[in-house]
Amino acid sequence: MVFGAIAVVGLVVLVCYGVWLSHKTADVMSEVAVLADRSGQLMNLVGQIQVPQSGLGADPASSPRTVPDRLDPRQDDVG
Repeated sequence: MVFGAIAVVGLVVLVCYGVWLSHKTADVMSEVAVLADRSGQLMNLVGQIQVPQSGLGADPASSPRTVPDRLDPRQDDVG
């Protein structure tokens, strides 16, 4: 009698754990699908990026600026 009750309770716990595990698996698979969709959107956006070509006649305002010597942290006036 006692062993039968323990077996039934164990079976109920095992079934509940299986149902819980299947729900968690479905949740994870749903998140993987969302991640795959977002990755596709990101790849689409990255594919739309157009890098401008720099040439000799480029506008000086669009060229990268350098740090002036007085603001360069490698130069120490304490020396």
